[in-house]
Amino acid sequence: MSGYRAPLEEIKFALYQLAEFDQLAELPRFGDASPDLVEAILEQAAKLATEVIAPLNRVGDAEGVSLSAQHQVSTASGFQQAYQQYVDNGWGSLQFDPAQGGQGLPFALAIAVQELWHSANLAWGLCPLLSQGAVEAIAANASEALKARFLPQMISGAWTGTMNLTEPQAGSDLAAIRSRAVREADHYRIRGQKIFITWGEHDMAENIIHLVLARLPDAPAGAKGISLFLVPKFRVNADGSLGPRNDCIATALEHKIGIHASPTCVMSFGDNEGAIGYLVGQEHQGLACMFTMMNNARLTVGLQGVAIAERAYQQADQFARERVQGHTVLGATAIIGHPDVRRMLMTIQSLTQAGRALAYGACALVDRERVDREKADQKQSALDNTGLDEKRRLQRRVGLLTPMVKGWCTEMAQEAVSLAVQIHGGMGFIEETGVGQYFRDARILPIYEGTNGIQAMDLIGRKTLSDHGLGMFELIVEMRGFAARLNPSEELSAEFIELFAASVNALNAAVSYVLNNAGNKILIGSIAFNYLLLASTVTAAWQMLRAAEIAQQRLAKGDERAPFYRAKLDSCRFFVGQILPRYLGYAYALNSAEQCLAAQHADGC
Repeated sequence: MSGYRAPLEEIKFALYQLAEFDQLAELPRFGDASPDLVEAILEQAAKLATEVIAPLNRVGDAEGVSLSAQHQVSTASGFQQAYQQYVDNGWGSLQFDPAQGGQGLPFALAIAVQELWHSANLAWGLCPLLSQGAVEAIAANASEALKARFLPQMISGAWTGTMNLTEPQAGSDLAAIRSRAVREADHYRIRGQKIFITWGEHDMAENIIHLVLARLPDAPAGAKGISLFLVPKFRVNADGSLGPRNDCIATALEHKIGIHASPTCVMSFGDNEGAIGYLVGQEHQGLACMFTMMNNARLTVGLQGVAIAERAYQQADQFARERVQGHTVLGATAIIGHPDVRRMLMTIQSLTQAGRALAYGACALVDRERVDREKADQKQSALDNTGLDEKRRLQRRVGLLTPMVKGWCTEMAQEAVSLAVQIHGGMGFIEETGVGQYFRDARILPIYEGTNGIQAMDLIGRKTLSDHGLGMFELIVEMRGFAARLNPSEELSAEFIELFAASVNALNAAVSYVLNNAGNKILIGSIAFNYLLLASTVTAAWQMLRAAEIAQQRLAKGDERAPFYRAKLDSCRFFVGQILPRYLGYAYALNSAEQCLAAQHADGC
């Protein structure tokens, strides 16, 4: 099993060249994000990831977690100590408001750092991921009193956070939630059971802040009747000290395929006097508040797909260089010399780089949109019509990219980890090599934070049909303009540029097809996933071609990192020539869906 090496050169290329981080750093809000500071942050994060967190990955998979009769969860050896180093060095505070103890740095930089945690140890990284999502939901929706009482300790990492949505009878259908809340003075009493609660109970922090969806007695039926409550594991006194244990416990741990070191809990609230909770946002507006957390969490889950693919690539590449199998005219050879092994390695590498470009770019747009939103909130007249138009365009683009990042990046991760197992041959099916853990761990990614089917419906419904394709057509216009100005070269042939232009045209036709069939709900639902894959593949190809263009420019200037840029061109060409043509299949499947549905209905399916 290979050690993890932080791919800092790739991360900095995606961050600065593709996500245009330098433009973010020029904004007054992010004035502290100097190149020297960013470099230092990435270097130190890489050190913690590679030296402390990564060595615990296999340990956590083997040991797992345990639940005592007293409802206490014990984590794997070394996890507490690694988390304490994370807290001591302020890693959880990067992107949050300095007024609440944060460092005020861009979300895009925090995402780059989080890639290191998730590549090093996906199960461990889930704890800070959920905590940061909880902070975002509280910061955006809670009262000032609740923020002052809970956010500083959560931002520091001293307290962690969770998201409590799912119930035994209510998975993705949150309208079926039965958990109840009853008003009582300045708080509420919460009762109910939640399942699949990631890091719902553990021993790494002194308090856990649960965000819980529940219904009030007078709530309207369905999704409109759900409220969001902050329920601490330990009640917090007015002076910030911890009070008695709240009436919420973990009653069981799920036995999962992967991420064994991440406790996935069955949580029970209010078995006795009722768990004391505090309203976040307005009554009956809980889903809107929770989506503040979920939207960025979906981007981070997409990033997890990139991270696990990177880790799988590194191990497969090292194995291929060391494993001697077969002969050439020069004698015995390592398997990396076999063309099909190189094909698989290039597939993983190019998918990973494309996913990173998509994820980082989307997160940088979140930062830009947030700056414009804050300007508008401070003073409505702060943005003129042009500024408001740009703000809305950014919102549309982030809306489009979120399901693409979550959906496509986690789907490509399945392919990447499977190929990594394949490259190992029979050794890949043996747990001792460690690559099987990545295969098992990655399988959760298309499922949680909204299955990829839900992401597909989000993209085709809320992000395409709802605005009559405006956001998607804006993206298409931008990609067409990029293709039109690309000049064929020795490194990037006219054939590849034409292939990309054709894929953009196919996406344009698909959007028109969707809009023309908006009334056929069954058809829209059946084509949504192929629509997601088509849009994502074309958009990812755009990012890879942007990378190729930058690499060509650097090579033309005689950049001292010529080997890096030549390798970048290789992976970009591979993606366009070997991955992008998949768009033809997605487009064909999308357009033939109606005939297939007719056949299914005829058989009574």
